[in-house]
Amino acid sequence: MSAQPNSSHSPEPNDALAAAQAAQNRLVPALITCFKEGYTFKTLRSDLMAGLTVAIVALPLAMAMAVAAGASPDKGLVTAVVAGFFISALGGSRVQIGGPTGAFVVVIFDVISRYGLDGLIVASVMAGIILVIAGYARLGKLIRYIPYPVITGFTTGIAVTIASTQVKDFLGLTTEAPAPFLEKWMVYLTHLNETSVYALGIGLVALFLIIVCKKISPKIPAYLVAIVVVSLIAYLAHLPVETIGSRFPNLPTGLPAPTLPELTLEEVRELIPSAFTIAFLAGIEALLSAVVADAMTGQRHSLNQELVGQGVANIASGFFGGLPATGAIARTATNIKSGGTTPMSGIFHALCLLVFLYTIMDILAYIPMAGLAAVLFLVAWGMSDVKHFIQIAKISPSDRTILFLTFALTVLVDLTVAIGVGVTFASLLFMRHMSKSVEIQPEMRLTEYDATDGEWINQAATGSTNGTSDGSGKPIYAPKDFVVPEGVAAFQINGPLFFGVASELSDRLKNQIVMPRILILRMRYMPYLDASGEASIESIIETCHEHKTFIIFAGLRKQPRAILDKAGIASDKEAAFAPDFGSALKMAQGLMADPAFVAKHQDTHQPQR
Repeated sequence: MSAQPNSSHSPEPNDALAAAQAAQNRLVPALITCFKEGYTFKTLRSDLMAGLTVAIVALPLAMAMAVAAGASPDKGLVTAVVAGFFISALGGSRVQIGGPTGAFVVVIFDVISRYGLDGLIVASVMAGIILVIAGYARLGKLIRYIPYPVITGFTTGIAVTIASTQVKDFLGLTTEAPAPFLEKWMVYLTHLNETSVYALGIGLVALFLIIVCKKISPKIPAYLVAIVVVSLIAYLAHLPVETIGSRFPNLPTGLPAPTLPELTLEEVRELIPSAFTIAFLAGIEALLSAVVADAMTGQRHSLNQELVGQGVANIASGFFGGLPATGAIARTATNIKSGGTTPMSGIFHALCLLVFLYTIMDILAYIPMAGLAAVLFLVAWGMSDVKHFIQIAKISPSDRTILFLTFALTVLVDLTVAIGVGVTFASLLFMRHMSKSVEIQPEMRLTEYDATDGEWINQAATGSTNGTSDGSGKPIYAPKDFVVPEGVAAFQINGPLFFGVASELSDRLKNQIVMPRILILRMRYMPYLDASGEASIESIIETCHEHKTFIIFAGLRKQPRAILDKAGIASDKEAAFAPDFGSALKMAQGLMADPAFVAKHQDTHQPQR
């Protein structure tokens, strides 16, 4: 006798899973949840210190991201302030820190070069609206279906692109480099003799300081330390290197007033693909960052509310002339390690940056561009995820193809094209693999075992032939209920019947030399049926009608049964449904014993035309 599950203990894992799923699906900002749980002075102090720490880390990063994207450094700070505030205030994660990230650099650079800052504002606002709609439509889980090779391919491609854009400043070259990757490197290689020793020296010092500080302690704000040191060196030694002030004179101080862009309807229409790309990248990176934060804190974020917060943040950032924003993994991890436990730490981070924006913009003008290039080199290296790139390349030919294709298209063509082609190609390969995994097997014709010892051999044997032997010459015996009678054919479908394999079922039936009086389709192991599969079944029914074959559907699961019911197949007089294969065989045996049925279907054994 099998043991019964303990009802007092077994539901607990299910209850915990249900609670986690409910937490992920609810649409309540994490800030409100934290306040309802109680917010103490101790938590306030911890969040304030964490927010200040993250602001110090985010200061050089925000400026560097803006410069890499072709905007002025203040745009990065504005983004970190406005978007960072709304991501923390309205997002679904307790510790997410938002701001400009490297994921957007390529698409922002392209939008600004083609449509200017007005175009970027429009693209950011449209992306924000898309994210808000996705959040309220509870589409957060769909982002998880993006194949990992695609994500790794385009993030590594973005990293290579970011690093490539910074070579000019790192070497101190004065020649303008074109945007395309190959042409850009041709310019670099042909102008290496123009390298500035001072700029290269500043860049190498900054790289050295960042690496050493990270080795000494992760708590040291390595990027800020490096920027401060090289800025002092360049200023005190009067080095002839380009700085933020020389490239961007008269940097504005403080938060700008909200603005409305001036674009034609045609330009807005052309920005729609870029808006979807920004929304896609924001959603991907935000949810990846939130997952990392969950693993570090043991909490669970609301993924749909996170999309809503990201959407509102991008809308607000656009109106203030900022850049697109999303959750930043490195800054979020810094927040957690610094003691941040609620969204207030992210809000304090934004307020601290706001103070910097009003007070130290004149000082920031002395930062050498080669120093920012060094910062971006390290950011790009962190994005590239070389370890996983190599690991995926070794897994399988399909994953390797998707990875390299997405990477190459990101670097050489366009990020939007790379994502579209990568996801499409990955989907096609997946469907190809799925179609190979689906099996349509004929049930073996079993011989009734007549002995009385109660022992049966291979009671539910299946195979590839309709013979009475297992290949060794010995008959396969079964109880009477599992015997497939003469004039009856049975096929078992293993796997989903979707458009990739739908035609195989009807082709298999049409390849039969003669049609049976009764056809049994065993569907116990068919979990899913789509419109193409349903059309294939309708084609089979038409063929059965033509040859006076009665069809029995056995063991249908809930989803395929619902599809067939909606298609009206349940009302077909020449079709029947059985709860399982044994019941279908009993039904077939009963019909074959009915003279009226045999007389009605006497022509069914004529060869197919």
